[in-house]
Amino acid sequence: MFPSPSYVPPSRPPVPIRPPRHHLPAAPPRYALGLGISLLVLALLVGLLLRLDRRPFFQGLDDRWAASVNDSATAGSAGDGLGGFTTVLDRLGGPLGMVVPLLVIGCLCVYGRWRSGLFVFTVTVAANLVVLLPLKELADRPRPPHPWVLVSDGSYPSGQVFSAVTLVVSVAVVVFPPRARRWWWVFGASYVLAMMGSRTWLHAQWLSDTVAAVLVGVGTCLVVWRAFAPLLEAESERMASNSLWL
Repeated sequence: MFPSPSYVPPSRPPVPIRPPRHHLPAAPPRYALGLGISLLVLALLVGLLLRLDRRPFFQGLDDRWAASVNDSATAGSAGDGLGGFTTVLDRLGGPLGMVVPLLVIGCLCVYGRWRSGLFVFTVTVAANLVVLLPLKELADRPRPPHPWVLVSDGSYPSGQVFSAVTLVVSVAVVVFPPRARRWWWVFGASYVLAMMGSRTWLHAQWLSDTVAAVLVGVGTCLVVWRAFAPLLEAESERMASNSLWL
């Protein structure tokens, strides 16, 4: 039997279509929280070791690295191109370096991305006060003798390297899409390695201080990234639906 002309088939309710997830900000790795906490605990244990033993088991490696850097420096001059480059990195890693993350935060907020701005502020500014400075106070490690630049007390971990790591990771999370992010990681890793080398070249920190700063910086970023995941996910969906300001 054919349906009568007046027959109207029942309509199905429309299926709500969720806007596709935008590629920014990036989602944290699956094991971000556990890995981040592990890195921070490791750095904390090393800090406790330095507090109890002024000459830990890795001090020999630090001494050999410092001697090799000193030999390379005396072969040339502290005022040559390399010395000038390391001095610039020292300025970027100090208070002047805070200008860059503040500019990033301001630009994000102008475009309505206050969640990403808050994430960058927490990682690059607040973490310095909450994570880095207490760890410096705990370890209370003396600096290498005769630093070439003005330094404060507390060599472990390196504040300049910590700032470089947190800036690189936070910008990668909220600024660059996946394809561009790959190149940013290459640039960021080169920048962090250069900052590590500059700190030892300037006799401002031991090699282990710079390595520990990488661990603390990455660990802090992973923990904060996971804590901000709901906010960043909400921003990502709003970006996909062009409703950031709603």
